[in-house]
Amino acid sequence: MARTASLSGFPEWLPEERLVELHVLDTLRRVFELHGFSSIETRAVETVGQLLRKGEIDKEVYGLSRLQDEESEEAKSHKGDPHALALHFDLTVPFARYVVENAGYLAFPFRRYQIQKVWRGERPQEGRAREFTQADIDIVGDGDLPFRYDVEIALVIAEALSALPIPDFLLRINNRKLAEGFYNGIGLTDTAGVLRSIDKLEKIGPAKVAELLKSELGATEEQAQAALKLAGIRTGDTSFVQQVRELGVSNELLEEGLNELEQVIAAAVQRAPGKVVADLSIARGLDYYTGTVVETVLVGHEQLGSICSGGRYDALASKGNRKFPGVGLSIGVTRLVSRILSQELAKASRAVPTAVLVALNNDESWGAAQDVAAQLRSRGIATEVAAKAEKFGKQIKFADRRGIPFVWFTDDDGKHQVKDIRTGEQADADPASWSPAEEDLHVRVTRA
Repeated sequence: MARTASLSGFPEWLPEERLVELHVLDTLRRVFELHGFSSIETRAVETVGQLLRKGEIDKEVYGLSRLQDEESEEAKSHKGDPHALALHFDLTVPFARYVVENAGYLAFPFRRYQIQKVWRGERPQEGRAREFTQADIDIVGDGDLPFRYDVEIALVIAEALSALPIPDFLLRINNRKLAEGFYNGIGLTDTAGVLRSIDKLEKIGPAKVAELLKSELGATEEQAQAALKLAGIRTGDTSFVQQVRELGVSNELLEEGLNELEQVIAAAVQRAPGKVVADLSIARGLDYYTGTVVETVLVGHEQLGSICSGGRYDALASKGNRKFPGVGLSIGVTRLVSRILSQELAKASRAVPTAVLVALNNDESWGAAQDVAAQLRSRGIATEVAAKAEKFGKQIKFADRRGIPFVWFTDDDGKHQVKDIRTGEQADADPASWSPAEEDLHVRVTRA
């Protein structure tokens, strides 16, 4: 069970909890690299102007200043200064800046993954922290980016999440072209406003969304109900296409979005069956998405909110007339790990990486014990050496408290034995050749 953090919103893990987090991170890295994504890391700070140029996130940004300047008039004026520094609230905006600045050195389409901490000034609650780790993948093109990458991104994320010790999950996918084309087709021209209202559907319900559409966007009752009918379509296959057409709306952009979403769902049905649904209620609040949009939930843990989200953005990154369209998804690693720990969905096989403790017969044997440890480490076996030549019982208890499964003994004649303190079995061993069973060699994280 995860501890309550001493500073709300800034989680810290115990060693055995950190091992679970590392397992999640290592698994994601492995899957991303198997698909050819390169790792990058961007700086923690961006200018306020860079961070605030897309979306409605100004209240979430942590500004950055030097303590000694805090009371100065100059510091106070920084609040509205677009050149002032702030901590990044996601990894997409910094990545867009990174692409623009390094475009001359990157090979396009550029495939990147990025695992870093981000900061948001939100009210802390389960699944929401003020400092947390995200894992992002993106594919960015120069001038254009084939739609097939939208399909690939969804499949990569499905594979990555399937490899984690988490419950079943569901990628809920929509296409903003589909939604915007439909709204235009029924006469609602403020499509961004409609999307923001539809994005609140699960929080406030259809009746209140209908009222928002009518009061804030001037929709008629008929238009509001048509928008809600579209949002109510959800299928695990491509049958959503026919359901949309049965609503009787004709629009070129709608047809383009239908075709794109159909490609994603058709591929997912074949390659990730049961992991993806077409959900036409998904809108995504940020304005920079232009096509495919994705939200991901854990089945049975829907109250946690989305654990992975993102989509297609065609205009986020640009340099003069040169545009860098992209598609990407972001996994909320800390949100996932918090749920894994709080619900005890998985656990580490031991609390420390150490597999062997080399015991001391006496203080003079410390050097020889270090030689044994060096031999074991040279073959990839994590090993500690006891610090004091206490009674063997105390040294064994020390190993047990640490979660170390094996204790190594060397008698005065140079004969070696290793004891499995879990079973009590003790046998002769050679430091040049002995190895623990594969399941004991490294810490394993398994589903509960």
